[in-house]
Amino acid sequence: MALEKKVPLIAIRNLSKTYQGTDGEIKALDDVTLEVREKEIYGIVGMSGAGKSTLIRCMNRLDTPSGGDVLYKGQSILNMNQNDLIATRRKVSMIFQQFNLFMQRTVGKNVRYPLELSGVPAKEAEERVRELLKIVDLEDKINAYPSQLSGGQKQRVAIARALANSPEVLLCDEATSALDPMTTQSILSLLQDINQRLGITIVIITHEMAVIRQICTRVAILDGGRVAEEGPVDEVFMHTRSDAGRRLFGILPETPDEDPGVPALRIVFDGAAREKPVIANLIKESGVLVNILSANMKHLGGKMYGQMLIETPEDEQAKLLVTQYLSKQGLTVKEVNEK
Repeated sequence: MALEKKVPLIAIRNLSKTYQGTDGEIKALDDVTLEVREKEIYGIVGMSGAGKSTLIRCMNRLDTPSGGDVLYKGQSILNMNQNDLIATRRKVSMIFQQFNLFMQRTVGKNVRYPLELSGVPAKEAEERVRELLKIVDLEDKINAYPSQLSGGQKQRVAIARALANSPEVLLCDEATSALDPMTTQSILSLLQDINQRLGITIVIITHEMAVIRQICTRVAILDGGRVAEEGPVDEVFMHTRSDAGRRLFGILPETPDEDPGVPALRIVFDGAAREKPVIANLIKESGVLVNILSANMKHLGGKMYGQMLIETPEDEQAKLLVTQYLSKQGLTVKEVNEK
């Protein structure tokens, strides 16, 4: 008997969104299909104008798509009546880049607002607010106003408010792009803790690869409103297929300053490979001398990955030997400045 396939928490099917611009139609999304699984941290990344924010707003129907469908637990949110949509939005909560706090309300009252809308009794709501502020480490700010908080603290209040109705999904629209690097790290750590401790599925929209590398399990790369590629973060990083992915992950030069100026091979390797003397063994076994142009290491999803740029041997047979040897070691090899 075949095992029944588990329904994804969120399924996006052939989604499209067209806007009417001054110069004609603008296609923000074009036949986007992807799935978000329960309890994962899913990243959607792309350059400015790729369609990321439009996509996340379609996930809870803050924006209505022109075609296709969005399914939440197998049910189309496009076909939901108003009451069902409101109930779904409580389970698919959202945080924004600019925090969207009520400036005339205290921190406690900002967090309490969704509970008031849901009709939660005052005593229960007060206990919930204190519980949420403890999760985001702002218990001492319950009576402070947003104007008295730093950017990172404001985002923590926004996260606490988004958690008020015990959502199953947290949608984050560029939630760290207005923050400095150190504050970004603390917010990402908080989101990771919420995912692991509360089992909440998180979808992160970002243009920053560092965010994807740090906490996401799977990623979709958007380019011109289409999915350029999608899969586990480390798989996409190690075996990037699209031009957009190569630009974002840095497997090929993004600017002339990064161009080595000569034909080269860029080798991408994981933490296990970095423990082996791959280049030394390559020289020993092939007899081909290798000129290393540059090398660096990066953290990705709690693992260590690296890249190395070596000059392409002029002799075609030597180039073939080098490429074949490295590929047999499980390394990704890309040509830069092909002859």
